[in-house]
Amino acid sequence: MGEIISIHSFRGGTGKSNLAANIGTILARRGKRVGIVDTDIQSPGVHVLFGFDETQLDKALNDYLWGRAPIEAVAYRVSDFATDPERAYLRDLNLWLIPSSIRTNEIARVLREGYDVNLLNQGFNTLIRKLELDYLLIDTHPGLNEETLLSIAVSNVLCIILRPDEQDFQGTAVTVDIARKLEVPKTRLVVNKALTRFDFERLKADVAKTYDAEVSGVLPLSEDVAFNASGHVFSALYPQHPWSVTLEAITDDLVKK
Repeated sequence: MGEIISIHSFRGGTGKSNLAANIGTILARRGKRVGIVDTDIQSPGVHVLFGFDETQLDKALNDYLWGRAPIEAVAYRVSDFATDPERAYLRDLNLWLIPSSIRTNEIARVLREGYDVNLLNQGFNTLIRKLELDYLLIDTHPGLNEETLLSIAVSNVLCIILRPDEQDFQGTAVTVDIARKLEVPKTRLVVNKALTRFDFERLKADVAKTYDAEVSGVLPLSEDVAFNASGHVFSALYPQHPWSVTLEAITDDLVKK
């Protein structure tokens, strides 16, 4: 049975979707079968990193949640769409993206009507079984609501992304506490967008002590990653870059038994 890894943050703007796409691609490039579900239905974004646009997404997670399609019908194998030579790094990977709709009318419907979150858990298990996944990554909605609580509860691994910012610190404390109450088997923290002037080892130790939780790593606020502007999966395009090397180590820690 494949493992579910939820990538979560209490606030938006932490780089959560970027890390979900990169971690998923790292695992797929290691020969694993990986799915990434964008459950941030109100503000989807993972598809951008893989070069998808609205014309290529005739179905989305919304269609499954509203009973218009089975969950496996909204899973896109990323390599099938990597026709641009610049995206050759995505070819031949067993990597599937289950995107949320980027159509404004469907986002508005979610905000107006909601959906049955219990279908998500059924969908996760179906994806793992039908696609024979080793890992299913869930890019959650920021904050805490019924959907994110479900994603946390069904996770084998919860990866919480935070920035070195007081507002992130307070919200992360709530999330860590909830993960403990839900008895998530493995919770890890990742500090993202840390200024290079910081002492990263001290920052890592301070965060671990603050939350009494393990920290997988600290990623710098990188101008190179910022310049990429979510146009590509950075770690696959530049695997030797220090940011990518650090994320490889973080991925190792997330999947380590």
